[in-house]
Amino acid sequence: MIISLVGYMGSGKSHISKILSEKLDFKLIDLDKEISRRNKLTIPEIFEKKGEIYFRKLEREALEEILATEENVVLSLGGGTPVYYNNMEIINHNSKSFFLRASINTLSERLSKQKEKRPLIANISEENLSEFIAKHLFERNEFYSKAQFNINTDNREPEDIVNEIIEKLYL
Repeated sequence: MIISLVGYMGSGKSHISKILSEKLDFKLIDLDKEISRRNKLTIPEIFEKKGEIYFRKLEREALEEILATEENVVLSLGGGTPVYYNNMEIINHNSKSFFLRASINTLSERLSKQKEKRPLIANISEENLSEFIAKHLFERNEFYSKAQFNINTDNREPEDIVNEIIEKLYL
């Protein structure tokens, strides 16, 4: 079984996937970290040196390979992964997908502390961050909402979110 976590940056995918993989004794793969490892560059460096289109190509290749070859994995996907190509369709076909949904306020609060690590928002002012997130989230929600399961993460403990995912997996 492969469990894929999708959602906007800052929605908790990395944190929840770590706890979930430990609880299920599944391997954890963070797609962005896997791309960095394979290319010996950070995601911001890939964006800066090669551009987003090149990054999306690398992302698609890694995604296809993982979904075709891995078993008993929790896969934490980048915020943009579901948006490109037909990624959401192959994610749903080859895994159990969960959309970790968070409000704009929650995302703004979390992301304002991590801007330098996030290429898409690194140059956005604090005043414009919520507006950017709202617009971006509106564009991406169409893809995120195609996930098989929808989990609200606002004001919830990570352990409760993980338990809800496990409950939905084994219904």
